[in-house]
Amino acid sequence: MDNSEEKWDLEIVAHTGLFDINWREIWLYRDLIFLFVRRDLVATYKQTILGPLWFFIQPILTTFIYVMIFGNMAKIPTGGSPKILFYLGGITIWNYFQECLVKTSETFIANQNLFGKVYFPRLITPISIVISCLLKFLIQFSLFIITWLYFLFQKTPDISPNFTILLLPVYIILMSGLGFSFGILISSLTTRYRDLRFVISFGIQLLMYATPIVYPLEIASEKYRWLLLLNPVTSIVEAFRYSFTGHGNFSYYNLTYSALFILTSLFFSIIIFNRVEKTFMDKI
Repeated sequence: MDNSEEKWDLEIVAHTGLFDINWREIWLYRDLIFLFVRRDLVATYKQTILGPLWFFIQPILTTFIYVMIFGNMAKIPTGGSPKILFYLGGITIWNYFQECLVKTSETFIANQNLFGKVYFPRLITPISIVISCLLKFLIQFSLFIITWLYFLFQKTPDISPNFTILLLPVYIILMSGLGFSFGILISSLTTRYRDLRFVISFGIQLLMYATPIVYPLEIASEKYRWLLLLNPVTSIVEAFRYSFTGHGNFSYYNLTYSALFILTSLFFSIIIFNRVEKTFMDKI
C-alpha cells in the first residue's frame, strides 16, 4: 500500500512561534472543557459530609469573623454600608478572583500526569477552572443577593443601589480575566522556579490587604490612596460595592485602567504559557 495515499483525521504538529495559538482547536475541544468543569465540581467536595453546603458555610463564617474582628473590635468603618453587607460583598467577589488565581496557578503541576499521556490544547485546563470557579461564585453570590434583598426590603437608609448594577457582568469578566492571567503566568514560571508555589498563598494574603476588602478605600489618606488604586482589583471591588449599596469609589477611569491592565497581562501570560507548554514535560 502506498503511504502517500494515507489520510489522517488529525495530525499533531509542533508549533514554534510565540503567537501560534489555535483558538479554533480549543473551540473544538469544548466538550472536554465541560468534562473538566464537572470533574472539578465533583472532586472538590467528594466524600465530605456537608458537600456543596461548604459553598455557603465558608463566606458566612468569614463574614462573621470579619464583622467581629474588624467591625466590632477594631472599629474599622464600612463607609456607611451595613457591616454584614460590606464584608460579604468584598468576600464574595474576592473569593472568585482568589480561586481563579490559585487553581490556575497549579495547572502544570496538578495535571502533569495527564499532560504526559493525552494530547489536547493545554489552555483548556485553566479555562475550565475559571468556569468551575464561576459556578461557585454564582452560588456564593446568591447568598449575597439574599442578604442584600433583606436590607433593601427593610428599607435600610444606608442602601441605595443604582444603574451601575448593570455592569455586574463586566466586574465578573474583569475578575476572572485577572485571576486567569496571573494564574497561568505563575503556573508557567513554577515549571522552572518551584519556589513560587510556596509564596503564592502568602502573596495573595498581602494582595488582599492591599485591596479594600476589610476597609473602604475612603479611609486611606490621599497621600497613599493612589498606591491602592494601582492594584487593578481595587477599582473592581469598590465599583461592585457602589453598584449594590451606593457606597464606594466608582470611577470609569479606574475601571478602564483595570481593564487595560488585565488585557495586557492576558496577552503576555498566554504567550508565556504557550511557550512553556511546548517544553513542559522535559522540565518536570
